[in-house]
Amino acid sequence: MEKLYPEIKTALPGPKGQKIIDKDLAYSSPSYIKAYNLVVSHGKGPWVYDMDGNRFLDFMAGIAVNSTGYSHPKVVDAIKDAADKFLHICGTDFFYPSMSDICERLANFVPGMGKKKVFLSNSGGEAVEGAIKLARYHTKRSNLISFKGSFHGRTTGCVALTTSKTKYRAHFGALMPGVYHTDFCDPYRDPEETEKFSPAINKLNELFETITSPKEVAAIFVEPILGEGGYITPTKFFMKELRRICDEHGIMLVFDEVQSGNGRTGYMFASEMHGVYPDIFTTAKGMASGMPLGAIVAKEEVMTWGRGTHGSTYGGNPLACAASLATYDIIEPLLPTILELGKYMMGRLNDLKAKYHVIGDVRGSGFMVGVEFVDPTTLAPASEFMEEFEQLGFTKGVLFLGCGTSTIRLSPPLIVTQHEIDIMIDTMEACFKELMPKYKY
Repeated sequence: MEKLYPEIKTALPGPKGQKIIDKDLAYSSPSYIKAYNLVVSHGKGPWVYDMDGNRFLDFMAGIAVNSTGYSHPKVVDAIKDAADKFLHICGTDFFYPSMSDICERLANFVPGMGKKKVFLSNSGGEAVEGAIKLARYHTKRSNLISFKGSFHGRTTGCVALTTSKTKYRAHFGALMPGVYHTDFCDPYRDPEETEKFSPAINKLNELFETITSPKEVAAIFVEPILGEGGYITPTKFFMKELRRICDEHGIMLVFDEVQSGNGRTGYMFASEMHGVYPDIFTTAKGMASGMPLGAIVAKEEVMTWGRGTHGSTYGGNPLACAASLATYDIIEPLLPTILELGKYMMGRLNDLKAKYHVIGDVRGSGFMVGVEFVDPTTLAPASEFMEEFEQLGFTKGVLFLGCGTSTIRLSPPLIVTQHEIDIMIDTMEACFKELMPKYKY
């Protein structure tokens, strides 16, 4: 197979791309972010081509969505085959094979949870909204807890849980009541977070003592790896303590695996990485290689809501279900390779860290890795450096994306090889060499 490399032929954006950008800015909502001026024409594997023929290596997978890369033939064939049969019928009201098959597939993941039931949605945000309803319905309690820096979606309920950026919440209030936030475990920023002690757990206990009784809490929502908040990996001690506390007080432990699930960490779901299992987990993003599909997966004894209490017109669309079944066929055998290549990538990143002290921390598992930039003297977040780094990578043909205050997330398609990892690392080094003199780090 031919080894490809980034290729930039025009100014970015090129003339064809600029016309589309002008039209988009004239008619689309100003709420869209548009990280950089990429106008996609098509993609193949981990490679993206813009309207002017420039080729980019994607190391953010459309924000962790394109788990099998672009236009994987097995996924495309599955979608075409499903479309030839019928486009849709509402899975809330009727039956069809692909919906039953994907529910069975999801229920057989994460064996540590025991027997499970599945509800299908269109997105991660919808899945989290449904998980809020399920936790409240099952426990007959109302209060919810989530963590500072978290991102759970943009719907009204999800925004109430989310605290990664104030702009996600500003002027949308009053938000859903009964939601409380506490500190997340960040071993880099708080070295006291260890496998034997957690200041974050102490903060949670203080919340129970001063703000809400644990007997009024329906659920604790947590990302097994903080996503938009900076790709922060908590300690296993922290996760185990959450499980213990929830068991003690009858609280539902809900894992938001929208970004960390579906093989991204080298485990099918990050709960297996921690060895801690929730009562409910949500997933979406990479589960259908870019088709709109999300899911709530819950212990059978927890999914107690009755007929008609929750539904979705399009959740579990047959095309999305077909894409998801093909996606899991592709990524399940790749899990050991993802773990090994993740270790290789971390090794090369730590080599860069030894050379460029603007890298404060390298963390993660598999293909969910964060590289945090800091002022080497003060360890303050180097936000401007990160933003320039992201843009500079784009001009060099590698798609990076920031998260948190000053972290570059590395979340490539799960089908990348060592060849693409080496290209990414070499591009990072070129960016460091160009930016370091400017910032005098």
